[in-house]
Amino acid sequence: MPTWSEIAQELDQVYQQINQPPFDSVRRKYLVLLSAYTKRNCILYAANWTKPGVDPTVISISDEDIQGLMEVIHGLQSGPLDLIIHSPGGSPEAAAAIVSYLRSKFDDIRVIIPHTAMSAATMISCASNRIVMARHSFIGPIDPQFILQTKLGVMAVPAQAILDQFEMGREDCKNPDNMGAWMPILDQYGPALLIQSQDAIDLSQKYVSDWLARFMFHGKKDANTIAAAIAEKLADHTTFKSHGHHIDRNEARAIGLVIEDLENDQTLQDLVLSIFHATTHTFNGSAAVKIIENQNGRAYIRLQGGPVQGPPQHPP
Repeated sequence: MPTWSEIAQELDQVYQQINQPPFDSVRRKYLVLLSAYTKRNCILYAANWTKPGVDPTVISISDEDIQGLMEVIHGLQSGPLDLIIHSPGGSPEAAAAIVSYLRSKFDDIRVIIPHTAMSAATMISCASNRIVMARHSFIGPIDPQFILQTKLGVMAVPAQAILDQFEMGREDCKNPDNMGAWMPILDQYGPALLIQSQDAIDLSQKYVSDWLARFMFHGKKDANTIAAAIAEKLADHTTFKSHGHHIDRNEARAIGLVIEDLENDQTLQDLVLSIFHATTHTFNGSAAVKIIENQNGRAYIRLQGGPVQGPPQHPP
């Protein structure tokens, strides 16, 4: 299969021929080849989140991505879709809007994870009919996080950890001697934070449970029960301990998700990984931090300094 270094060599060869940055042309070539091989629409939805120093608000899943998807879905025929996701996650509400939009257009969605789809990206994956993962692919827990301004600075705090810590403090403070130690901690919680935390947990589970029952387990007699159990497992912070826990495909299967192995189809694997490697080279060699793109060369590329909406192009 083409490795990261082999794609780098191809990029260098193309550069020598056309004497301009070849990132888009090489990446789009493999998107065309993938769509031609699978006879399915193909959308790449990737963010430059594994490289340090990138603004997290720019690479996260947000409502702005709807505009990008509108751009790349325009002109595509209804039917099956391969959605290649590489994302750290972001807003669950934005993920829900993305799912609603995609599902209004495509009746069969196969999510392909060449590397990692975490948090809200995992939620989007759960709205597919099936998920394709490799040995090196991972999803993540869907337990919601809150960005809090604390005395130690801005911190991402799991909603379940907020509830657990408050309950621990309430029990501990039954002994008045412990009040002094707990007051600085409890002072950081706003008046509605506990309710918001529980609501956020319930909402994430509701989204994922509903999507799994409607799509991945559609037609199964016990679809609602299966979906609810999977959503509860994915949202269980007490099990995973970390929002950044990487769930490989074996663990994902054990949780109950429908997982296909990328290695089962060598051609599919080669094309998907070529797209992914070409995408990482694009991130490393340009100002692009998010790419939403289809097999027809229609793209919405977010730069570090602002969005660039690409016109339709004809890939090689």
